[in-house]
Amino acid sequence: MKTRFTQKSRIFDIAVTAIGAVFSVGVMLYAVAHFGLSEAWPELVLNLFYIACIVMMVMYFFRRLDTRHFNYLSSVCIGITVLLRDILFQPPLENYAVHLICLTLSVTLLLMLTYFYARKDYKSYTRGNLMAMFIIDMVIAGLYNFVIYFNPINEYTTYLLTEIWIRPTIIYGLVACFVTEKEN
Repeated sequence: MKTRFTQKSRIFDIAVTAIGAVFSVGVMLYAVAHFGLSEAWPELVLNLFYIACIVMMVMYFFRRLDTRHFNYLSSVCIGITVLLRDILFQPPLENYAVHLICLTLSVTLLLMLTYFYARKDYKSYTRGNLMAMFIIDMVIAGLYNFVIYFNPINEYTTYLLTEIWIRPTIIYGLVACFVTEKEN
């Protein structure tokens, strides 16, 4: 089976991203099974979108999905997870200032996804544009992690800390795929 990437560093980037994301999604699926659907159904919905992103990344890696479709479908999945997790169903935060910062960054990330990924001219992306989205998502995850870690809510807190880092991991994989496509 022929792969899209030939450089070992790129293959390593994408493989580590996929393994990390699959492990995190597995932990969250265990949490859904442990806590039951009545309490953890939002995580199951988010995990479906994360799994779709991972499957698309693998399909793109093995040349089963072209760049334009990968671009559009992954943008939609990540955008839906940003909308669901960070805007509509935010984790409860005690610090209102951090809550507003996270909300502002989430809206900014959603606008950036719309602007950069929904355009037809995907080859005009720069590495800086793509890394800006990754950095914003890392800041959002870091702020959530900081607040939730120091103000534990319940037994579900440890699983929430795992779930927060899935999306930045997947966005890093998407950045690695797009940067490699641009270089080709």
